[in-house]
Amino acid sequence: MPPKKRKASANVAGAAKSGRASAASTPGPATPRDIDSSDDPGSPDEPAEDEEQIQKAVDRFSLAAYQDKSKRGPIDAASRYFGDNGKRDFSYLPLKPDSKSRPIWIDPQRGRIILENFSALAEQAKDFLITVAEPLSRPTFLHEYSLTPHSLYAAVSVGLQPQDIVNTLDRFSKTPLPESIVSFIRSCASSYGKVKLVIKDTKYFVESNDAEVLQKLLKDPVIGPCRVQGTDTVTSAPSMGGLVIPGTSNAAGVQQAQLRQGQQSENAQPEADEKPQPENPFDALREDDDDDNQEAVHAFEILDTSVEIVQKRCLDIQYPMLEEYDFRNDDRNANLEIDLRPATQIRSYQEKSLSKMFGNGRAKSGIIVLPCGAGKTLVGITAACTIKKGTIVLCTSTMSAHQWRQEFLKWSNIGPQDIAVFTADSKQKFPGNTGIIVTTYPMVTQSGKRAYDSQKMMDFLTGREWGLMLLDEVHVVPANIFRKVSHSIKSHAKLGLTATLLREDDKIQDLNFLIGPKLYEANWMELSEQGHIAKVQCAEVWCPMTTEFYDEYLRTKDRGLKQNLYVMNPAKIQACQFLIDYHENRGDKIIVFSDNVYALIHVAKALGRLFICGSTPNSERMDVLDNFMHNPLVKTVFLSKIGDTSLDLPEATCLIQISSHYGSRRQEAQRLGRILRAKRRSDEGFNAFFYSLVSKDTAEMYYSTKRQAFLVDQGYSFKVITQLAGMDKMENLTFKTPKDRRELLQKVIVDTEAKRPLEDGDPTDDLFYTAGGRRKKRGVRRTAGTLGELSGGQDMAYIEQRKGANKALKKKPGKSAFFKKIGREKQRMKDLATQEE
Repeated sequence: MPPKKRKASANVAGAAKSGRASAASTPGPATPRDIDSSDDPGSPDEPAEDEEQIQKAVDRFSLAAYQDKSKRGPIDAASRYFGDNGKRDFSYLPLKPDSKSRPIWIDPQRGRIILENFSALAEQAKDFLITVAEPLSRPTFLHEYSLTPHSLYAAVSVGLQPQDIVNTLDRFSKTPLPESIVSFIRSCASSYGKVKLVIKDTKYFVESNDAEVLQKLLKDPVIGPCRVQGTDTVTSAPSMGGLVIPGTSNAAGVQQAQLRQGQQSENAQPEADEKPQPENPFDALREDDDDDNQEAVHAFEILDTSVEIVQKRCLDIQYPMLEEYDFRNDDRNANLEIDLRPATQIRSYQEKSLSKMFGNGRAKSGIIVLPCGAGKTLVGITAACTIKKGTIVLCTSTMSAHQWRQEFLKWSNIGPQDIAVFTADSKQKFPGNTGIIVTTYPMVTQSGKRAYDSQKMMDFLTGREWGLMLLDEVHVVPANIFRKVSHSIKSHAKLGLTATLLREDDKIQDLNFLIGPKLYEANWMELSEQGHIAKVQCAEVWCPMTTEFYDEYLRTKDRGLKQNLYVMNPAKIQACQFLIDYHENRGDKIIVFSDNVYALIHVAKALGRLFICGSTPNSERMDVLDNFMHNPLVKTVFLSKIGDTSLDLPEATCLIQISSHYGSRRQEAQRLGRILRAKRRSDEGFNAFFYSLVSKDTAEMYYSTKRQAFLVDQGYSFKVITQLAGMDKMENLTFKTPKDRRELLQKVIVDTEAKRPLEDGDPTDDLFYTAGGRRKKRGVRRTAGTLGELSGGQDMAYIEQRKGANKALKKKPGKSAFFKKIGREKQRMKDLATQEE
């Protein structure tokens, strides 16, 4: 489709996004300006021309602009089933003579790539496709990938050239590579890697080897005002040598070679003293030639507050910024004495992911996606051991921060004094010039006035350069309160780690300019087959609604009550009890998840099991988890959504989900990750079990189907269980009599009408809850009912309580004037000491 046909959207404010219906702030396919256009950026008096020029750039870098121009064959009766008038019928594409031995099909219109996973060349093709395309779906036999500007950006950032991508795709394709795909790849990849963002002396600089590109950026109406005047510089590009990642077989070979070389140098030292070798006069000339051949690097400084604006604008005009850190030539920042322990050996897929980050001898900023339990923490630790500079680690919770510190001490030789934790309870610093700080996202994003110790610690974090920033669970960064993290703390390289690079909103694309491109994504099923993560049997258990609950579900129009009814379905609670009993007898350790805190507490108490929610104190949480992992008598624990992420429970082998957050695919995958760590036992091919309990014929079934979409794309399959054999014969089954079910129904209705927060029953039940928050006092509760109900006819009871009777006993006695004067004097001395500091 020629660009002129898309001028209709040129009047939209800002840089329009191709393929999107709205002009939201999230970046779509990048929108470069035409390189052949005039150097004049346009005056403010001519906005229409600027919009038209930007729209042409959008079309140029959208795959829709590169329509396949091959001659189509005749349209038959079947063609009308493939798009509008046969537009999606690609039967006209000619097959290569040896097409049966080639593994991929390519859609010339949408850039979708279908891989035959049963082909002999499938393994080679997968290694290549994961680098140049986004994986969409990877079930057993057919995999689907998508060519996007961001995926091509990531491919070029790891050293691939456009012609190499075209040649390799053509070699694997069953049909000749469509011209639309060739043009799209060459056009997108031509300008990638030309602009870099670097930090020098705690200041941000935009660098480029091409002076014309830098002039184009300076003339841009958005980037130009962000420049700090008088800061333009010209330097030489640093040299790059070979780099060895710790923990790999190459690293072991290098260490042995260095030992042998040291022994040989000691033996040869006396001979060298007797006969000194003459210097080669040509060495100095070669060094001068090397200096002359070095490329000139042009740069200008930008404001700290404008970094995100400049990054997003560069992405829109098709000059995405590469964040690379030449850490081996960084003499300004002190080196950190850290290395992996000699016995530590990283796995092949971990080595492959790190090779994408350090492919050209520098540290590239980006994101590595690995399944839960596949060793994301060790990947981050190895990256820190490779860079050997000051490192800051950002986690989602205090518990996760302490786990990261323990993992650093476990896998590396860093001293305990060189790694500190910055949380609400601990505000430590490392004593030397450099070290590692582990903190949480809420601690560094807190707005408003801080305590003195916290503010002093934040000044320490923001006032220095960090070599590496590790962002655990990086999918939370696009949130408005967290996105300022990536630039408030100045780090040369950023590495994001996550298992689920997806969100239910469309802000996940923001990570392309907040952090960097996706460097590597592992295949869940491959790691499972290789034994690196557990083999999981997934099942969806359909629980029929009982008559009492379903009658009320159909009658009520209250959405909150409907949700509470299908969550507290007695048949679901019975199924949960039966599965817990079955797996405890097998020797499994079981986690039961419930987003609904009201259901979590009531079901846990009804079944006599331990539970953890947001209001549970930290000390009690640690006691429960410690008993769950080490006490053979504690086999089951109930968790709210605080256990979705960053919770390490390697002993867990069974997971039961009774309540979830609507259709969140990310939550489903994160919860599955709690049981993905490799297990010792293997029964009938599976060594972990995931059950999702769903109330039949309710809205919960719709949400359940949406939640499973991500895991199905990863290759998992869900079995549907409509009846649990033997549950009716189980002893001590809860809510077995109609009377018990009616009492439960009345309790749910009363609590809902009283507006008790059943879904988020505890305001502290949040991953980012801090103990300083105060709960609002609950007011008077009124319940409507008939006289017969109040007399006990419908299992209700009238109870009157006087809660304020003892308030008079709690009043503190007043202090005498003498002690008040001493208190004022102490406060005055404390204020003076604070001012002197």
